[in-house]
Amino acid sequence: MNYDFTTIIDRRNRDALAVDGLGKRLDMAPAPPKEGFDAIPMWVADMNFPVLPSIQETMTARIKEPHFGYFLPRKEYFDSIIRWHEQRNGVTGLAAEHIGYENGVLGGVVSALNVFCSRGDNVLLHSPTYIGFTKSLTNNGYHIVLSPLERDAEGIWRMDFEDMERKIVEQHIHTAIFCSPHNPCGRVWERWEVERAMELFQKHGVYVISDEIWSDIILTGHKHIPVQSVSEYAREHTAAFYAPSKTFNLAGLIGAYHIVYNKWIRERMEKESSLCHYNEMNLLSMYALIGAYQPEGYVWADELRQVITGNVDYACDYIAKRFEGVEAARPEGTYMLFVDCSEWCRAHGKTIDEVEQAAWDVGAAVQDGRMFHGPCHLRINLALPFSRVQEAFDRLDKYVFHA
Repeated sequence: MNYDFTTIIDRRNRDALAVDGLGKRLDMAPAPPKEGFDAIPMWVADMNFPVLPSIQETMTARIKEPHFGYFLPRKEYFDSIIRWHEQRNGVTGLAAEHIGYENGVLGGVVSALNVFCSRGDNVLLHSPTYIGFTKSLTNNGYHIVLSPLERDAEGIWRMDFEDMERKIVEQHIHTAIFCSPHNPCGRVWERWEVERAMELFQKHGVYVISDEIWSDIILTGHKHIPVQSVSEYAREHTAAFYAPSKTFNLAGLIGAYHIVYNKWIRERMEKESSLCHYNEMNLLSMYALIGAYQPEGYVWADELRQVITGNVDYACDYIAKRFEGVEAARPEGTYMLFVDCSEWCRAHGKTIDEVEQAAWDVGAAVQDGRMFHGPCHLRINLALPFSRVQEAFDRLDKYVFHA
């Protein structure tokens, strides 16, 4: 490895929600551990690795310039994004005019919804689903229609295309939110799956909002297919959203971007996002992206994928061998593990609340999966040094599932 994925960073009292936020919001965050246990942050979706050095170097060089007034995005910002998507995902024909800044993916999702829909409209999502979608849609007056993902005989999450079509027709749906890779299930959709979904959307004139923020974190043996690449309809009827925040752990700097090829959609989205007079790029966020999308970033991202793949393999194998009644569908992307404890809870007369509390007591700060529409689930962040993953599962083994 060229980069450091083994150092255990002490994030206490350093503005890290993942650690300092424990116990602050029990509707969202785990409780702090009991005395004698340190917290292993495995809930909020950020990473516990040192950041790519070129990000800090690029930001530091700009900080040395003694002026931070109003600015225009640099050409390097757009060139970096275009080059990244071309080299990582084979995207062609992407130009600066197709790229637009967003403070965050969810803000962009709402702007796109306001273009595609009327308040009160039904919007199709898959279930389980990301809590951010649930909150942002509900808060902005949209109704969520869930189409459940189903695990096949091999345990792989699959879309139910018949259910999707029935709900599109019966619920008069004109917009769907597509998550690729899927959060929280970790599916990396195969090309035929994306194509079939887009054929269905085209058949019924459905616009698509595609959250592809996890598209750089694809585990070994899988490949991300950009939704806009599968057909002309997909290219012209999809607003896709990306950010360096998940890949390079930059969420605290704020900054995402959309790719929209259709000029009609793009102009209206930009108008929607401007209405709050707040959707403006941060100067240092721009330099962080430029620093991330350097040649060093390509190497770092590839090494990250290897590390996450190893952590996922370890966690899934451990669960399969040691935690009878606990099921984990092996993710193909992201660094999140979605774990079903239903059978274990039934066999041991426990509730998911008791499982979570037992884990939190010993510092395994996992997340309640119910907010992601998993009725008896845990959501576990595996973007940790391997030694921390080992320690967390050792504690889960001793104090939770074999207590």
